[in-house]
Amino acid sequence: MLVFRQAIALATLVPTITAFTPASWASAIVHRTGAASSSLHVLTDPTADLVTKEANVKSVKRTKPTVDPFNPEFDRIRSVPYNDAFPNSTKEYKTILHNSHTLRIPFRRVHLSDSTHLDLYDTSGPRDCDPKLGLPKIRADWVEAREGKFDRYTQMHYARGGIITEEMAYVAHREGVEAEFVRSEVARGRAIIASNKRHLELEPQIIGRMFKVKINANIGNSAITSSIEEEVEKLQWSTLWGADTLMDLSTGQHIHETREWILRNSPIPVGTVPIYQALEKVDGIAENLTWEVFKETLLEQAEQGKFDHANRVDYFTIHAGVLLRYVPMTVSRKTGIVSRGGSIHAKWNIFHHKENFAYEHWDEILDICAEYDIALSIGDGLRPGSIYDANDEAQFAELMTQGELTRLAWEKDVQVMNEGPGHVPLHKIPENMRNQLEWCNEAPFYTLGPLTTDIAPGYDHITSAIGAANIAALGTAMLCYVTPKEHLGLPNRDDVKAGIIAYKIAAHAADLAKNLPGAQDRDDALSKARFEFRWNDQFNLSLDPVTARAFHDETLDSDASKTSHFCSMCGPKFCSMKITEDVRAYAEENGYGVAEDAIKAGMQEMSEKYKEMGQKLYLEDVENIVNPLDGLAA
Repeated sequence: MLVFRQAIALATLVPTITAFTPASWASAIVHRTGAASSSLHVLTDPTADLVTKEANVKSVKRTKPTVDPFNPEFDRIRSVPYNDAFPNSTKEYKTILHNSHTLRIPFRRVHLSDSTHLDLYDTSGPRDCDPKLGLPKIRADWVEAREGKFDRYTQMHYARGGIITEEMAYVAHREGVEAEFVRSEVARGRAIIASNKRHLELEPQIIGRMFKVKINANIGNSAITSSIEEEVEKLQWSTLWGADTLMDLSTGQHIHETREWILRNSPIPVGTVPIYQALEKVDGIAENLTWEVFKETLLEQAEQGKFDHANRVDYFTIHAGVLLRYVPMTVSRKTGIVSRGGSIHAKWNIFHHKENFAYEHWDEILDICAEYDIALSIGDGLRPGSIYDANDEAQFAELMTQGELTRLAWEKDVQVMNEGPGHVPLHKIPENMRNQLEWCNEAPFYTLGPLTTDIAPGYDHITSAIGAANIAALGTAMLCYVTPKEHLGLPNRDDVKAGIIAYKIAAHAADLAKNLPGAQDRDDALSKARFEFRWNDQFNLSLDPVTARAFHDETLDSDASKTSHFCSMCGPKFCSMKITEDVRAYAEENGYGVAEDAIKAGMQEMSEKYKEMGQKLYLEDVENIVNPLDGLAA
């Protein structure tokens, strides 16, 4: 019989591991079964036990509607203390001086058990503010100092004039780069700082392929569910978990008032799709839309506040690339036009047999945006709604038009990003990025995923995060999150969190692939804590500390387990990291020095034995083979 000769150098070093006996296995099984049995409960729905725990499928009472949109009942909001979400973390500020203005840059400091700390990017905004009063207006002095001194008031205009604004200095410190680099990227259009000059509560951030990948969270009511109170709660929840921007996609009651309350309480840029509110003004009949109604809506969202004149949106999504001649290109699609904004424009185009009014009046739209420094997110109204339709003629025709509209915007110093798909299988993702960079002159790309498969309703935050990580690693600047409710229903607060965490993972994976300075620091700190069995530090360095701790404590919930050198996956005898510790300890005790020297010595020893035995890989006679572990067993 041929016996494969196992020549593993580490085998010469590792002491024999005492194996589990049948009795010990039985004990473990009984313990595990007992723990499970204690949590059994009567199921009223025979399928309830089949639902994934993280799916957040539960009976939810219909949302209580807002009674008075001018005086919402914000006491209904479930406020989450910062330290509850992020144990052993503190909200800190770094103070810098720029143009005689004091800038306070927020960050989160994670305090570790080895007396070190790690500082992290933080988007949570000021804590414990009364939603009725809104957030502090930190940009008021910055904006006032610039009024009346320039022809235009956009960040691109300032950047092209060689001016480093407070917003540029602010984001430079957040990103850990030089302010001049920020200015140059904004000037060339490769990055944007979405910051309406009337959104004074904003803590500025930058969107661009040379910076940290950002994520956007979508919230908003519908005609069926949600309220102002719930949407403000979703905003606070989104910023707590790390959303960099927010889009209010409300299509139900009180659209204007909902947006107003969101803006007053948002430390991050807020975007809208103005066509939704314009459609409401014509009773939901797309054919009745006019340029005049749309323009009125743009101006309303740009400046006209019912409460004050200081709270306006930071970027518009406008589907100006949905041209009349492109609509027939979608006929052979499996899923047609899936963008709400795109379908509204397409229906109007076909009914009137006229060109898209947003395209026809693009210059006027640019003038409005230039006056208030509203960035434009040129919508992808013809994005694919299935992987079957990915990268088709309609999608790329619109993308080329986006490039045309981008260059026109830059002529008026208006900041622009381009929206992208959608549903795209992995092998077709690079073509999207290449075309966008070429056709849109490297303007920031902002994609919805993309979803890489269509077979996982309920898990589309995962299918899309796969595509998001890939396209962001190639250069996409911002990712629009997808929640588990995608294609299924309006996301609630827990769905919002699940989507944000999935997309924080995707964005961070891309930052690592881009080799951004400091991107790996958090990974290294967590890996070190994991190897040293500092469980609390592992939890606290994670994206979702509370969930990480809960998963661990499900089987090892005692305080003692927070210092144990194993988890419930491998137990105390089969933990690979514990074995590595033993290898290193054995090497040191036996005079090998560092473990690497011990491994080298072991490899050399086994090499000599191999030569002595005739350099044969397979041996027929196994009786005379010496077990390399003989003599090492205790």
